[in-house]
Amino acid sequence: MPAAPLTLTTRALLLDMDGTLVNSDAVVERCWARWAERHGIDPAEALRLAHGRQGHATMAALLPDRPAELNHADNARMLAEEKADVEGVVPIPGAAALLTALAGLPHALVTSADEPLARIRMAAAGLPLPPVLVTAESVGAGKPDPEGFLKGAAALGFAPTDCLALEDSSAGIAAAVAAGVPVLGIGPRAAAHPTAAHALTLEGVTVTPNGDGTLTVHLT
Repeated sequence: MPAAPLTLTTRALLLDMDGTLVNSDAVVERCWARWAERHGIDPAEALRLAHGRQGHATMAALLPDRPAELNHADNARMLAEEKADVEGVVPIPGAAALLTALAGLPHALVTSADEPLARIRMAAAGLPLPPVLVTAESVGAGKPDPEGFLKGAAALGFAPTDCLALEDSSAGIAAAVAAGVPVLGIGPRAAAHPTAAHALTLEGVTVTPNGDGTLTVHLT
């Protein structure tokens, strides 16, 4: 059961993709395991850091003395691998219904993926794209930096405090908190972090528009 409160009031939703709308863990694990093994790193440690971050930032954390240009080159190769691999990419339970309910309401995708990968993964999961996309190309610094959430809120025309972020990862939750955006944690990774509320999947998350322009997010 989700933690209290059972309802949250907001004006707009800022949605993470991987781990929140789309389960891409199988692809992420395959790609990072190959990279970690090539560099003599424990794949489990690489995966612990990788969720929610841009790839080159994870590489820099794991190999702090490595030149940045090598990390960016590896990141480009990994993105190509990820775009070619959609085996096991599926929607988080309840994601399709939530996005359908959000049609016509203010919401944005805020993801560490680049736009081509975001489009590929959302399509592979059979999910519609939100009307506003904030992707890796949109920001100078990725999660846990707050820039993506700040840009998502601004693109929708709302203050960060008037938005609600749906996030699963440590880096994503930290980014939203730094931006001043309340967080609804989704899934088991989010459960380890303090958030306004938590839901295991999106199946129990529904959104109701109110007459004053606010949205009520219900957790059941």
